[in-house]
Amino acid sequence: MGTKYTQLSAEERAILASLQAKDHSIRQIAAALDRPASTISRELKRNTGRQIGYRAVYAQQQTRARRWRGSRLERDAKLRRQVLDGLKKGWSPEQVCGWLERQQGRHVISPESIYRFIQAQITRHKDYRWRHYLPRAKSKRGRRGRKGGSSALHIQDRVSIAERPAAVGDRSVAGNWEADLMMFTRYGQALLALHERSSRLLIVGRSNGKHAEPIADAIASLLGPLPQSLRQTITFDNGTEFARHYELHRLDIQTFFCDPYAPWQKGGVENAIGRLRRNIPRKTNLDTLTTRQLSNLVRAYNNTPRKCLDWHSPAEIFCSQVLHLECESIPSPLRGRLGWGVIVGRNERQTASVVKSSRSRHQLQPLLTEPCIHPSPQPPPQGGR
Repeated sequence: MGTKYTQLSAEERAILASLQAKDHSIRQIAAALDRPASTISRELKRNTGRQIGYRAVYAQQQTRARRWRGSRLERDAKLRRQVLDGLKKGWSPEQVCGWLERQQGRHVISPESIYRFIQAQITRHKDYRWRHYLPRAKSKRGRRGRKGGSSALHIQDRVSIAERPAAVGDRSVAGNWEADLMMFTRYGQALLALHERSSRLLIVGRSNGKHAEPIADAIASLLGPLPQSLRQTITFDNGTEFARHYELHRLDIQTFFCDPYAPWQKGGVENAIGRLRRNIPRKTNLDTLTTRQLSNLVRAYNNTPRKCLDWHSPAEIFCSQVLHLECESIPSPLRGRLGWGVIVGRNERQTASVVKSSRSRHQLQPLLTEPCIHPSPQPPPQGGR
């Protein structure tokens, strides 16, 4: 059987305070109370006031105040509904907490409290439904064997990321992108993901396989309508699907490549793909994923608050700071080709109408912050694993 622990009583705390006032050592006090020295040390650290020192009455009050009264989410039904609404949208606990803090102007709850609440449903109530609202669990990854040379050796006119301007690395300048393919189990199925480093905006398009020429054409068609200042550089990994990168030079887009076996150097798009995997697992058959469903998922991503953006969404940052929608309208070719309904959460006609007539931030606010609804994971019946 495990060791049974008992807390110090009020009488023991009174003796402890008296002996400590007489400058007895921790070991002497522990011997007098027949307690481990670690218990006395821990008691003094927890319940010693800065001004009054250790007092028996104060220590007893502090102990009572720390007693567990149940999770706040169990006691507060309104807060529980707000948290679960955010989790059902695919937000992480940290994003839910940041959004609540931004809405109420104060700290409301911590991500750790949400994780503990969900874990408590499993351990105490055997309710396994809650875990399905968490984004993903960490997995252990080992080093993979590397056979043969790097594909970087076969990419013509390859420029290393070491030569990329420093302003691109610190995300201080808009118009710098990262690109990658989101691969799936079925042969030839892939999604092309473009991630803007400053605003974290994500654009996703379908791709027929990993052939370099159609990939280059797809990137050009997505970034071509943008103003030159918003398509300055793009960073790839060393996959041969990006071997025709030099075709983007005709759009005055500089192309750079990560070091071999270092995809983390374009961590923005890697993170974005990881978030999309919550709703589009690798085993997904893209033939069954409609364009509308894909647009909803991308729109949800771009309208999710991010800690790195001070709990603003990528759509808000891209529209208000990158494109300066407060003082200028979106060029008409850009509206038609990029699909602004996907980015800001409305259909294209509504977006073009609002942008064309808007000249101030407050007019755009409802457009940029309207929540969007997208498919959320359905929990299994109670008690299921």
